[in-house]
Amino acid sequence: MTIRVLDPGTQTTVQDWPGRLGLWHVGVPPSGPMDDRSFRLGNRALGNPEGTPGLECVMSGPRLRLDTATTVCVTGAEVSVWVDGAPAPMWEPLVLEAGSELELGRLDGRGMRAYVLFRGGLAFPRVLGSAATFTLGGFGGRAGRALKARDILSVAVPAPDAPLGPVGGPVPAASRPALGSEWDVEVLEGPHAAPEFFTREDIETFYATAWEVHFNSARTGVRLIGPRPQWAREDGGEAGLHPSNIHDTPYSVGAVDFTGDTPILLGPDGPSLGGFVCPATLPTDERWKLGQLRPGDRVRFRPRGGLRDDGILARMEGSQERPAMTLRRSGDDNVLVEFGEMELDFGLRMRVGALAERVAAEAPDGVIDLTPGIRSLQIHFDPTRLSTARVLNLVRSLESELPASDELVVDSRVVHLPLSWDDPSTRLAIERYMTGVRPDAPWCPWNIEFIRRINGLDSVEAVREIVFGAAYLVLGLGDVYLGAPVATPIDPRHRLVTTKYNPARTWTPENAVGIGGAYLCIYGMEGPGGYQFVGRTVPVWDRSGRDEPWLLRNFDQIRWYPVSAEELIELRARPFVPEVSTTRFALAEHRAFCAREAESIAAFGATQREAFAAERSAWAAAGEFEVQR
Repeated sequence: MTIRVLDPGTQTTVQDWPGRLGLWHVGVPPSGPMDDRSFRLGNRALGNPEGTPGLECVMSGPRLRLDTATTVCVTGAEVSVWVDGAPAPMWEPLVLEAGSELELGRLDGRGMRAYVLFRGGLAFPRVLGSAATFTLGGFGGRAGRALKARDILSVAVPAPDAPLGPVGGPVPAASRPALGSEWDVEVLEGPHAAPEFFTREDIETFYATAWEVHFNSARTGVRLIGPRPQWAREDGGEAGLHPSNIHDTPYSVGAVDFTGDTPILLGPDGPSLGGFVCPATLPTDERWKLGQLRPGDRVRFRPRGGLRDDGILARMEGSQERPAMTLRRSGDDNVLVEFGEMELDFGLRMRVGALAERVAAEAPDGVIDLTPGIRSLQIHFDPTRLSTARVLNLVRSLESELPASDELVVDSRVVHLPLSWDDPSTRLAIERYMTGVRPDAPWCPWNIEFIRRINGLDSVEAVREIVFGAAYLVLGLGDVYLGAPVATPIDPRHRLVTTKYNPARTWTPENAVGIGGAYLCIYGMEGPGGYQFVGRTVPVWDRSGRDEPWLLRNFDQIRWYPVSAEELIELRARPFVPEVSTTRFALAEHRAFCAREAESIAAFGATQREAFAAERSAWAAAGEFEVQR
């Protein structure tokens, strides 16, 4: 039972629902249909399980020839449908004979994405648990890409022990998504709202504004145009110079992510970790709207049920033995557990890891993902099987059983990786940024010189010596997808602090190495980015089909050794096996080291803060904080 692609349309991909779950902690997004409501309704009409693989089409649909008879259903955005040249309806099962041609036109009406579902579904292998296409990662669906002309698709044959349901009639009009150009979108406040990060006036403006959908939107996220926040903080401290910056934290799909002054609604191909604040999150039953927002549409947010609680679910005071804990809402399907103050503290990250282990061991029904951040743990759960209240009670109970922070010890590995310093590919990315995004940015034309200046170092060579002399402790994976580590030096005297690009780059070379805030990251794949470049390394994600393709683990220690750009090209051309040794990391030992070196650590920090303040003053004088970008 095959289907021939005569014309693929625009960015037509194979998707299934709910997509690729359980890998958020290593930077693998769920993918799946961006408008899951239309997708699921079409499958139900065909008698399929609602997650059965089908096609998602953007702006224009495909032309397909069916070599065998089958039944299809077209849903989603308004689109003309033809069967053998004759008009056919959307939203109802269509019985097609062998040899029939199904064609979808341009999506010139309301909405952005249409769906083509087939009785029995499309037959594609599951990659990391799903057939959904993740084009940025290059896996799932048809070879990890959009369809091309002459592709051959197969319709699945139902298994004898899993028969399909009966084919239904048209999807009732009342059940279909209401599409338009003026959107009313409900949100739940949190995780990071007012008054800690945004002013009360910012939040009022957020609800009062008719935000415009930017043309530069995709499955990763929908960019919005609107007023710039006033912000409740002057900057992000150790996390970066812009007040939107925070220590890297897990994200929810549907979060309103302020990357600098620009809000982005994170989509199903969005990042799992990042260093920006999110004042509100779309609940699960509103996220289908992300898939139908067109450039130029207007979006107004309103709090679901009038709930205005800043997203704070509970707070617990700390003691000498354990830090304070804040429980924050992140949609209706995530609880974000934060420890301590907004600072980089290995004790907080180790406590996050200990709590994650306890929750995983408890294995409550309904938990989907456990994703650690620098000082936070996001618990992603199915709200139809597990309530927020039960999650809160579980966290309180398990946290009370954790040992005192000074008793925490974790297994660690020392992983030696090559680094091409100031690699030509990163210079090219900076040139593209200056040409296409922003020529006057303070970090241009050379990121390494900016790192020197903002840290008060005497020379660029001093930056190089620190990077190659440091042991970087991995605190999270998936910061920019696919096992990409977010790491920071164990020795505080090696912690270079920078701010991130604002606005972000549109292109970053795969495996570029950069610093943002106090953190180093290896980019797992090409894509946008904001960290200040220092070089490039080998892949940290194995594309050969391993069950666990990520190279690094939490609490690994990365040690760099220098290679030339030409040597790196050779290393990247073949499988790379790093030198690895095992060790452990004990918080009490680290704190004792910091106490012994307190004087020189303080001196380094004082110089750094002075340079950081000077850079901030220069930005203020130049109007950097007043410019809407």
